[in-house]
Amino acid sequence: MISLEVLLFFAITCGLVFLLRSARIGALVAFLFAGILSGPYVLNLFELTGTWQILGDLGILFLWFTIGLEISFSRLWTMRNTIFGFGAAQVLMVAVMLFPFLFEFTGWTVMGAIMVSLLLAMSSTSADLQLLGDRNQLNSNVGRQIFSVLLFQDLLSIPLLAMLPVLSGKSFNLGATLIDVLVLSVLLIAGVVIVGRCFLNPVLKMVSKIKSKELLLLVIMLNIIFWAIAFDWMGLPAGLGGFLSGMLMSETIYRHQVTAEISPYSTLFLAIFFIVLGMGLNLDMLYSKWYLVLTGLAVLMVIKFFAIFMTARVRHNPAPESTYISLLLSQGGEFGLLMLQMMRNNGIEIIPVPSQEILIAIIVLSIMTTPLLLALYDRLRRAGKIMQINTKNLQEVHTGVQPAVIICGFGRVGQIIAKLLREQNIPYIAIGMNVNAIMEGRENGFNVVYGDVSNMSVLRGFGLNSRTTRAVVLALDNYDTAHKTILSVHTIAPRVKIFARARNLTDSKSLLRSGVYQAFPETIESSFFLGYGLLEFLGVSDRKIEDLLYDLRANNYEKLDSDITMGEK
Repeated sequence: MISLEVLLFFAITCGLVFLLRSARIGALVAFLFAGILSGPYVLNLFELTGTWQILGDLGILFLWFTIGLEISFSRLWTMRNTIFGFGAAQVLMVAVMLFPFLFEFTGWTVMGAIMVSLLLAMSSTSADLQLLGDRNQLNSNVGRQIFSVLLFQDLLSIPLLAMLPVLSGKSFNLGATLIDVLVLSVLLIAGVVIVGRCFLNPVLKMVSKIKSKELLLLVIMLNIIFWAIAFDWMGLPAGLGGFLSGMLMSETIYRHQVTAEISPYSTLFLAIFFIVLGMGLNLDMLYSKWYLVLTGLAVLMVIKFFAIFMTARVRHNPAPESTYISLLLSQGGEFGLLMLQMMRNNGIEIIPVPSQEILIAIIVLSIMTTPLLLALYDRLRRAGKIMQINTKNLQEVHTGVQPAVIICGFGRVGQIIAKLLREQNIPYIAIGMNVNAIMEGRENGFNVVYGDVSNMSVLRGFGLNSRTTRAVVLALDNYDTAHKTILSVHTIAPRVKIFARARNLTDSKSLLRSGVYQAFPETIESSFFLGYGLLEFLGVSDRKIEDLLYDLRANNYEKLDSDITMGEK
């Protein structure tokens, strides 16, 4: 029986998400506050039982999986200079500036101060990408640089995660530990390539042929849980297994489809993690130490701002862009929250437990503060106190070329359209679900990928937008799928023109009513080509044939409608 507490919990959560998202603050913070309000220190709706802990652990795994899914070798190679230049310099500068302060004023060990410095050098990937997306700046110059920094931070999480088992011990050899972490990181990267190409790709190929979303989802979850358990058996953090499973998926042609399918469930489990985190916060202790939390918040954001600003200026970024980048990256991130939670769950006391809870509060408040700082920045910019930053969109990072045309479907029609575009050097991307056709197309040099084009997340992932996409081609043989794709395209980019393939005149009319710019019925057009050859053979001039066909095509084949529509049915 569902209790009144459950209803109250969902009402609180919905209200918090609405309020904080209206204020452009991430929904994850709303889930954390929902946990605080539902926990033992406020309303005491639920007890922090083993079931909640298991759900929270699944949330951690899904977050690591999502982070790993963003890291593909092609993306790293394309952005290598910014990632390993700006990203590495930013983390190093922040850690170097934070370490003396932490070591001097906290009484922690050297290793504790180093670890916390690195954790606080991380920023919130989800919050920053959401803010950039809301501002339409993901593909701008500053957006690309911010994304590069976040990507390097995600890469750095591999060695930091691998050090957790070492930190759980009473003593260790630092040199041997660094060697172990380096070897483990190299083995992980090599394992991604080998396992992804030799095992995961064939498995996903078999699953995709069945065309079952439920089976694909189960395979994704099985992959996450398998690697988490495997790493746990090896004495390594289970989160590292979730991270590896995401990297494995990122090296397949199914990455965007996997992202689209897993996204709702990933959000759900991640929300549960933040709820559990909020339930476990000791509010009495934080209330008594409120001055430490606020001081730590100010110190963290000021140090990170100046460290990142100096790094950005050294890389010849203009002062307005450096200021903007520094504001967006000045908060703490999910990685710090995850590591602190894992340290607490595993009894790793490299820093005292009360200090861990204070750090969690500081990171959460810093994530909430970032939108407020950006609002202040916007106000100063509009008042002329700060110069306008460059928000001109660049080429998409994940494809190397922003597609002017997106081809939905890669059968015979899609392949011919792709060939025509390639011959004219028009950038395109074709999306299909026939694995054999995709593999053959890629071998023949076509820019074709796997994905369900009726899914809005897939279309967005492959670059559909109103600014740079000029046309969408529906080369699909299934009318229902075509109709769903039309709705998805109109939702994302309502001004983009859609050219559609239709089996007959009836389907052509229906597609036009759905908002398609042009629809070409195959049966009629193939008959026209056949008739053209026949009339030409019989001595009719080309001009007369072209005039005749032009007349028949007028007003969506109006003259043919009464004669052939019934026959087509």
